[in-house]
Amino acid sequence: MDSLITAAARALAAGDPLGALKRVALRDDAPALALRGIAMAQLGDFARAKALLRRAARAFGPRETMARARCAVAEAEIALVSRDLGEPTQALDAARATLEAHGDHANAAHARYLQARRLLLIGRLDDAERTLTELDPATLPPASRASCELVVAGIAIRRLRTATARAALVRAGKAARQAGIPALMAEVQNAFHVLELPAARLIAQGDERLLQLDEVEALLASTAFVVDGCRYVVRDARSAISLERRPVLFMLIRILAEAWPGDVPRATLIARAFRTRHADESHRARLRVEIGRLRTLLRTVADISATKQGFTLVPQHAGEVVVLARPVDDAHAAVLALLADGEAWSSSALALALGTSQRSVQRALDALATASKVDAFGRGRARRWMTPPVPGFPTSLLLPAPFPGD
Repeated sequence: MDSLITAAARALAAGDPLGALKRVALRDDAPALALRGIAMAQLGDFARAKALLRRAARAFGPRETMARARCAVAEAEIALVSRDLGEPTQALDAARATLEAHGDHANAAHARYLQARRLLLIGRLDDAERTLTELDPATLPPASRASCELVVAGIAIRRLRTATARAALVRAGKAARQAGIPALMAEVQNAFHVLELPAARLIAQGDERLLQLDEVEALLASTAFVVDGCRYVVRDARSAISLERRPVLFMLIRILAEAWPGDVPRATLIARAFRTRHADESHRARLRVEIGRLRTLLRTVADISATKQGFTLVPQHAGEVVVLARPVDDAHAAVLALLADGEAWSSSALALALGTSQRSVQRALDALATASKVDAFGRGRARRWMTPPVPGFPTSLLLPAPFPGD
């Protein structure tokens, strides 16, 4: 490898894409094409970067399998950053196996990190954690070590383990400073900032206040009866009951919990749960049926008692009832939470991350675009959606959670 290629590679490793381009911008040999592709990716021109990497992969000779594998890893990272989460992963798996077989453990570890980060983004936390356990952070260069610790922190945040997340971010910050890459240090600082953002709203006996992530963790570990509007779960200290696929039942229990210890008139339950202004006998009959279903589902944790006016919630094992709601009261809060990371997402990637249908996501995006909350660019399969960070909104702290009823 000649001196210019070596110098360009070192510049890229230090986060200096312009310095790399100064050395290889006018060259069309395979190594230079690959480095130019990586530089363009660091500068944000993903389409150009992909084209250069594919040219480089074709230009490398049939015996240069390791070089082609590195190109495949770089292309997979571009797909991840540009949120092409539906891209097949077989090429990345094959590239990682090739790199491991040839002793390039640093790049093989980076490929495994990319797999873990993709799994984290689509909510497969167990798989992401298993992927990371196959890595030994002590053997990685500082930049890779920082990236892996960021994934560890992301998994811990999704699982509401704030102490674990903070410890991972401290390690990530130390590794980022050792690497000396400003963009990586900024990413770690942004992750720290996420822990200080409001993660949910607490609604109890008519009062509301915002909670940070560690406060949410403490609440869910308490003895309170919690109606969790972030994950569509009803829980107490003994058990948790998911109503993820029962949106009407969840709305009923939420209304009752917000009014606890008082009761809720039948007309109010019908208007809010069934979204109708004019109740008739069919609505009242439906309410009786849905309340019966709710009683059956919650029989181990709470009772629902009839009153003269309506119904009241009676927890069996808790002396306090609270509602945990999203910090921003928006019908499409789940989509906004993912878009709040500042990256450009495709509708298919959003659907994959949220575990719902692409059509449901597209309807949500259309509604948000009409309200000027998101912007779109590109056409067809290249169409992407993004939004500036929503003030006071966490970046997918309590996601993914599918749309109710999809």
